Amino acid sequence: MSPSLLNIFDLKEILEKLFIEFFKDNKELFLVDLNVDSFKIDIKIDGDNGVKVSDCVLLSKHIKKHFDTELDDFSLNVSSAGLMSPLVTYRQFLKNLKRKLNVSLKEGDDIKGSLVNVSEQDITLEWTAREPKPVGKGKVTVKKNKLIAFDQIKKANLVVEFNKI
Repeated sequence: MSPSLLNIFDLKEILEKLFIEFFKDNKELFLVDLNVDSFKIDIKIDGDNGVKVSDCVLLSKHIKKHFDTELDDFSLNVSSAGLMSPLVTYRQFLKNLKRKLNVSLKEGDDIKGSLVNVSEQDITLEWTAREPKPVGKGKVTVKKNKLIAFDQIKKANLVVEFNKI
């Protein structure tokens, strides 16, 4: 296949087949994002136990060995999703169970809380809030939680906390 005949749609289709093959042998890794434009292929992966540089190199070599010169016109970038990248897949949420998240909902609300449950359809966040006492003056700390369907999530990021010395 010559570079001129390799269009973006075909390239994405070929890459998706290569991912299936690669991830079959590397079950702890998974695809987070694939972007292909006229001269750039950008692949983000994650892993149940993190991603090593060697994992990115392995996937890059796996892709390159299936092409002759077709990728010569493309810049191929394979990287990990990274700590500051939004969580987008079920497995990313699952691996971050019990960690703090900041979730922006499509309806406009932002919720910051601990990820206490993950299913294939939704997540549950839990946090504490200060509310007025039911009787008398003052406030009381209460535990709150919210079930959020994946299709309601606009963006979800880990909250990075640094220990105080």
